[in-house]
Amino acid sequence: MDELYREYILDHYKNPRNFGDLERHDAACFDRNPLCGDELGVQIRLEGDRIADLRFHGQGCAISQATASIISEELIGKAVAEVAELDLQLEGGRVVAYRARVKVSFKYEGGA
Repeated sequence: MDELYREYILDHYKNPRNFGDLERHDAACFDRNPLCGDELGVQIRLEGDRIADLRFHGQGCAISQATASIISEELIGKAVAEVAELDLQLEGGRVVAYRARVKVSFKYEGGA
């Protein structure tokens, strides 16, 4: 079973899903972990109350990059209210943490 998880994580690290930038987005964030040097930026495009598209960019260890890839697949297509049920911590409409060890804070920009 451990080998299966290792392969899954390595696949997402070597072949990240949703990596890059969105030309037009409604929310974005960028953060870095000063302890390990991981960097992660996320851009989200909304359609109504759903996440229509999401892209991430950055650099870091295999776990952080694979986690961003895995989470991106899980979030696309979900309603914002559904995302709130995924064990995310919200503060004043901002996502501040996700259960998978990734800390992200989204700032709504009103489109770009």
